[in-house]
Amino acid sequence: MMKKINIYCFITTLLLITGCAGSRDLVYFSNMANTGAANNNTNGTVVIHQKDILNVTVTSLNPESNMLFNGNKNVGLNNQSTRGGYKVNENGFVNLPLIGDYKIEGQTIEEAQSEIGKKLSAFVKSPVVDIQLLNFKISVIGEVNKPSTFIITDENVNLLEALGMAGDMTVYGRRENVLVIRTENGRRTMNRLNLNKVESMDSPYFNLKQNDIVYVEPDKSKAVEYSQSTRLAPIVVASISALAVLAAVLLRR
Repeated sequence: MMKKINIYCFITTLLLITGCAGSRDLVYFSNMANTGAANNNTNGTVVIHQKDILNVTVTSLNPESNMLFNGNKNVGLNNQSTRGGYKVNENGFVNLPLIGDYKIEGQTIEEAQSEIGKKLSAFVKSPVVDIQLLNFKISVIGEVNKPSTFIITDENVNLLEALGMAGDMTVYGRRENVLVIRTENGRRTMNRLNLNKVESMDSPYFNLKQNDIVYVEPDKSKAVEYSQSTRLAPIVVASISALAVLAAVLLRR
């Protein structure tokens, strides 16, 4: 009789231990305040930084000069793309035909086009310069259907477009608390946007910038569901094991 009581106590203790697992915190940066530091550059312009890869195209009245730019790129995108580009080095310079080393870091796309055009005027007639940033990328992670990193070809994407590229949020995604992580000039800022409110479109974080990360956190229902499902499996396994032990003991009597 005492042996049976000990077995019942063992089963009860085992079920209590397996059933009391704490719920997991599934939210990244959950201790962060609702808003991060404001970003001073709010006009949505693209600024060129170190390690950027630029596609520089020149159109002029001199076909030979055009070919110097349009047919002689010095780096490939991810070493795979057939489209080449000019890489901005760690000192902020880019090496261009005819001009040589040119300090381009910190300029907007429009400023760089204008300044390079002026310098080329000393060598070619009526140059028209077009610059495209080849490594403009954003990442969308968390509660979206297709989390990934995306290359943006026109340097222009907003938060809704980014979520669309990622297959939109899952049913567990918190629309009222979407986090945008931004790094500029070595400074990281974070800001949360409430996409249930139209005012979020006025935020400087609504229009995304190069290397922005969008994180959609899960709501509490997913954490509860996850906790319940993860607790249920060990309970079932433990119950079956305990019953098997009990049956073996009773059969031996």
